[in-house]
Amino acid sequence: MDTKIVRYGLKKAFGYIERNPEENLPRLMDWVDRFAPEGDRGFPVQRAAFRQVIEDPDCAMHRLMYRIFTETDKDVLKAVFENFIVNGNLVGWPRQEELRERYGCNIPWAILLDPTSACNLHCTGCWAAEYGSRLNLSFDEIDSIITQGKELGVYIYIYTGGEPLVRRDDLVALCRKHSDCQFLCFTNATLIDEGFADAMLSVKNFIPAISVEGFESATDSRRGAGTYRKVVDAMALLKRKKLPFGISSCYTSQNFESISSDEYFDQMVEWGASFVWYFHYMPVGNAAVPELLPTPEQREYMYRRIRAARREKPIFAMDFQNDGEFVQGCIAGGRRYFHINANGDCDPCVFIHYSNANIRDMSLLDVLRSPIFMAYHDGQPFNGNHLMPCPMLENPHKLQEMVEKSGAHSTDLESPESAEHLCEKCSEYARNWAPAAERLWQCSCREKLERQAENNAESYSAAV
Repeated sequence: MDTKIVRYGLKKAFGYIERNPEENLPRLMDWVDRFAPEGDRGFPVQRAAFRQVIEDPDCAMHRLMYRIFTETDKDVLKAVFENFIVNGNLVGWPRQEELRERYGCNIPWAILLDPTSACNLHCTGCWAAEYGSRLNLSFDEIDSIITQGKELGVYIYIYTGGEPLVRRDDLVALCRKHSDCQFLCFTNATLIDEGFADAMLSVKNFIPAISVEGFESATDSRRGAGTYRKVVDAMALLKRKKLPFGISSCYTSQNFESISSDEYFDQMVEWGASFVWYFHYMPVGNAAVPELLPTPEQREYMYRRIRAARREKPIFAMDFQNDGEFVQGCIAGGRRYFHINANGDCDPCVFIHYSNANIRDMSLLDVLRSPIFMAYHDGQPFNGNHLMPCPMLENPHKLQEMVEKSGAHSTDLESPESAEHLCEKCSEYARNWAPAAERLWQCSCREKLERQAENNAESYSAAV
């Protein structure tokens, strides 16, 4: 792909959109279709879905897309489109596919990394806090990870922690040095101020995903008095600066209704968020509370509620446990992402802390070919029912087997937890969820077949 031609097309397409987003968004898709690689590498299903959204003004996602194009700083929007769509997918994905075939291992689409284990808050039940506050990846180490990643076709980097913005000066410098990459960051947002917002405007390729537990009482009870107000003020600042951001929420047996209510969705839209990432509570760590695991009825409620919100609300909601069917199961172990902690340990998953690879001892490619990562590669998908994707939560015997066979060790430096202990906490949950998962999976498969039959009939009628 000639990237100079692609970037010229990008500039021209955005010129049309700036003049009239509603009318000219289809031109942007024409441009994407023109330069997309052939076959599955060009994401034909995803492109068709985007075009359908663009052409349906009554669709909630159409309203979201229009809001993004009218309420986001134009230069930031151009950078995000170029780095995320062009580099991260149209350029990066074919390179990843080539290397997956060449080396017979997983090559990720994104890399999660912890710049630091330090945090300015002390949230109840935070598994990341178990690492302590003294661990850091140096600037040069992060720079090396990104440089190696780009050689593998990886242009998407997501910061976790700890609180990554404790290292915000380094993160801005890395954004500036790697201006062809898209950076996202899970953050409590309390360190976002006028100066940092201006830095985001300057580099253009940094998007925060702000942790919110719901409304004020729920957020402050977990994160500390006054935290909610600081977070709301940070979001108001980002909205005023026309900077894109999203929200991250963890649902448990205690809060699942409040953080999926119409009121909460409408509030997130009002705050200015473009997306919300929902995470299922994971009983990770010796101090975890299994009682916070949602019941099968509560998880099914979230399954239905988030899908309804995608049809009704102008914000993109993702459920990282219940959306497994859209990505064919588990995405960890480098299949689509993996995690590097602040000690350099390379975990297959941000929630599963067992490894025998450290970025300080080996290259990224060697990490992806290490025993625990190859166990993931060889075992995926871990269940034919993609509503049971995880080797820990829904298939705990498989995680225990992989850890034992690969010789991986716990990377939790504060309170190491055995795989046996972790998986015991998930066994009953997995048994209880299985019947509901099977029923929902069969229903979903029938719906897909019906839609496929309708599409085939429409195609036939059009051809005749």
